[in-house]
Amino acid sequence: MIGLIHRQERMSLLGFPIARYIDIQDSEDLLRAIQLTDPSVPIDLILHTPGGLVLAAEQIALALARHPSRVTVFVPYYAMSGGTLIALAADEIVMNEFAVLGPVDPQLGQYPAASLRKVVERKPIAEIEDQTLILADIAEKALDQVQAVVRILAGERLAAAALDRLVHALTSGQWTHDYPITVQQARELGLPVSTEMPREVLELMRLYPQSSQRRPSVEYIPLPYGPAEPRLPRPMPGERKTA
Repeated sequence: MIGLIHRQERMSLLGFPIARYIDIQDSEDLLRAIQLTDPSVPIDLILHTPGGLVLAAEQIALALARHPSRVTVFVPYYAMSGGTLIALAADEIVMNEFAVLGPVDPQLGQYPAASLRKVVERKPIAEIEDQTLILADIAEKALDQVQAVVRILAGERLAAAALDRLVHALTSGQWTHDYPITVQQARELGLPVSTEMPREVLELMRLYPQSSQRRPSVEYIPLPYGPAEPRLPRPMPGERKTA
């Protein structure tokens, strides 16, 4: 079992939040864990992340895809962007009933690569600034590279038409980058999704709470809830209760 779990953390001195994401350190640690795993041993990966660097996510995904034994990715709540790219390498993606994945279209700074490409397609070249043209050229390369990786990861289990549909849905920019892909949508795209989430995975996630120095926004009694007991009408003041 390997865990890749990102939470928003706070600096101990100043107390302001720092968002965690997939970075080079994560890829180095995960690659080391995969290399230490015997080829005959299956790998279970718990994935909880908003995404991160494309380079790091691709390294992890390709390493998992080349592992000879079964690879299962567990998504208890969400695995967006680079997290979805890693999930594509799994033989099975186990998602909580309301967990989500996300598009993997690359982002160049604050701009989606797919949107930069559309600028060049819709405006005359003479009306586009040189910097925008350069960004659009980089965006075209980034899109081609990500599409190629998706085809490598999912190509062995999908027919050509289904693979084209998956690549288009995840990389074309038809959705915003934070669009939540539900269990049903993931299955419709041909991904090997199960909802048989082990209770132990959800219990493990409780050991990684969101760090906070304020009153929590959500409160409840952490007990199973069943149907309410039927309540008898309460007698009015002065009314005698009949048997």
